Amino acid sequence: MGKGRFITLEGGEGAGKSTLARALSERLSAAGITARTTREPGGSPKAEAIRGTILAGQVRDFGPFAEALMFSAARIDHIDSLIRPALERGEWVICDRFIDSTRVYQGVLGKLDRALLAALEAVTVSGLMPELTLILDLDPQIGLARAAGRRRPGEAADRFEGETLAFHRNLRQAYLAIAQAEPQRCVVLDATQPPEALAEAAWRVLRERLPVDPEP
Repeated sequence: MGKGRFITLEGGEGAGKSTLARALSERLSAAGITARTTREPGGSPKAEAIRGTILAGQVRDFGPFAEALMFSAARIDHIDSLIRPALERGEWVICDRFIDSTRVYQGVLGKLDRALLAALEAVTVSGLMPELTLILDLDPQIGLARAAGRRRPGEAADRFEGETLAFHRNLRQAYLAIAQAEPQRCVVLDATQPPEALAEAAWRVLRERLPVDPEP
């Protein structure tokens, strides 16, 4: 791998991941570092097509394993066509969701067997792991209200936004459990903060964990 760095943002619906990704990218660019933002599912043409199918709920009836397979197919293409080449060029990649979302949504909440999910993950990422994962923690009632507010008039909630409040509360706890289990990679941030304050907190963590100043 080149000198690029791989950062992922995780958390529930409406936590502000995409806004934070843009803010961090802008700060890195100002520091003289080439940064790229992307998302999952998606990030490449084939993965974006799979995203539409998943979020429309067309895979839901086939169960969590089928959803995990679809996410994995999108992730493989995303890694091969965008993430890994960018890192090899020395770029920093900030991804809105990655493996932790699959671990939480299909693993913990979908009750997929851990060994099965781990085997699928090993094949999918092939050793590519984020160096830093920022988990944006937010009361799911607030997050779901934010998500509803950004939808266009008449637009329905997507596959996951439409789940029950209990589902989203369990999702929050599952993310916090991952952060507790992997403190060397994960940092929890309070996503109730205004976007500017959240970006400042995330920037402080990033600078503490990763070398930001470009080499001369």
